Amino acid sequence: MSTTAFSVNPQLTAIALAYQNPQAALIADKVLPRIPTAKKFTYTVYTAAQGYTVPETRVGRKSEPNMVDFGGTSVTAECEDFGLDDVVPNDEQEAFDAMPKPSTGGPVSPIELSTMMLTGLVQLDREVRVANTVFNAVNYSGTNQTTLSGIGQWSDRANSDPLAAITMAMDIPLVRPNKLVIGQLAWTQLRMHPKLAQAIGKSAQTAGYASREQIADLLELDEIIVGQGFYNLAKKGQTPNYVRAWGKHAALIHVDQFAAQLQQPTFGWTANWGGRIAGTFLDPKVGLRGGTRIRSGESVKEVIASTDAGYFFQNCVA
Repeated sequence: MSTTAFSVNPQLTAIALAYQNPQAALIADKVLPRIPTAKKFTYTVYTAAQGYTVPETRVGRKSEPNMVDFGGTSVTAECEDFGLDDVVPNDEQEAFDAMPKPSTGGPVSPIELSTMMLTGLVQLDREVRVANTVFNAVNYSGTNQTTLSGIGQWSDRANSDPLAAITMAMDIPLVRPNKLVIGQLAWTQLRMHPKLAQAIGKSAQTAGYASREQIADLLELDEIIVGQGFYNLAKKGQTPNYVRAWGKHAALIHVDQFAAQLQQPTFGWTANWGGRIAGTFLDPKVGLRGGTRIRSGESVKEVIASTDAGYFFQNCVA
């Protein structure tokens, strides 16, 4: 193996592809699904008006049909590289190789463990980026958002009415939402809200717990996606400050991976060049006996394609 060149390792790449955050709570790929692209790519943003303005379609006996022109703005973008390195000293790997191991199962090697940890951190970074993008008011048309406060917040079970708020919000976007993306803190209050319990149970009950499937069916949504992941807001060396990546917010969005590939309206997607990779190269400067540098990463670009295809609820709960 070269002592300088980065070598993509199929076994480590397979680990990176299969790795799931232990919380099993990362939702970025569901919210902004991946679409294969080149490193540099171009997509077209069309104005909503040209798809909703009705032209004269009546054609006279000897006249030509009315001519329409579809124009848009070409946007050139580029997938960004995201990755992390770790180093495993050779003496640690040699100690692992020499230790007795069971015939099946057993501990993973230091290099494999490092690959999993690196991949998890790259995934977590993407989760935070996507959450900050989707739960950002600038990515919604001016009338397609609201900030809740006081008795309007869903944690006020006596006065708020999240069922009415969500139902009316779904009628506002030009493209009707098919998914509800919601942070765990907001979801807990929503699923326990008496307005939902009454609508689902078809009774005057004031307590209960609704499932994602029950609420999705009630609201005529394809899916409810709950963001549960935590991340540490503090810098390295400071006291950890664990916060929810998806906060206390919610968004109704229309997301369709295949529509995006056909340049049809969708709230957003992720350009993905080449998929995840993982590999190693020798690092002679590490420790007394050198070591192996492990690298895991991906090349992606999150794209918000239609601000008219969503509705944002900020600060759903207190």
